Amino acid sequence: MNRDTILLVEDDPDEAELALFGFGQIGHHYDIQLVRNGEEALEFLFATGRHADRATERAPSLVILDLDLPRVSGFEVLRQIRSTPEYRYTPVVILTTSDEQSDILQGYQLGVNSYLCKPVDFESFADLLQQVSEYWLSTNTQPGRRRNP
Repeated sequence: MNRDTILLVEDDPDEAELALFGFGQIGHHYDIQLVRNGEEALEFLFATGRHADRATERAPSLVILDLDLPRVSGFEVLRQIRSTPEYRYTPVVILTTSDEQSDILQGYQLGVNSYLCKPVDFESFADLLQQVSEYWLSTNTQPGRRRNP
């Protein structure tokens, strides 16, 4: 069975661990790839640098992106995703602590599919991860992709 890959871009070790634990709690059936900064996210997406050996058929089916990242900002990662034909229709969800209207507006102007603020409690966070992954990878239909049953 071919599992969908979710690229999780999160620099905070505690939040990354919480997200991975949350995915574990919901009994996910996804291949979660964690990268810790914007530069590594771009390397994973474009199979360069540390991820040059990534098989291109393992491109992510969903990107969950924090904004406040070291090296390359989440906005720049989003900009590069949307400027690449291969990823034009890949769902990108910003999951961040910022509820600043300017950040929300910029995210949508750059083509994010959804902008979500991180819940403060674990149960809500795990529920949100389940909703996001199930919607984008099982419920939603997008160009060039078959839905998973």
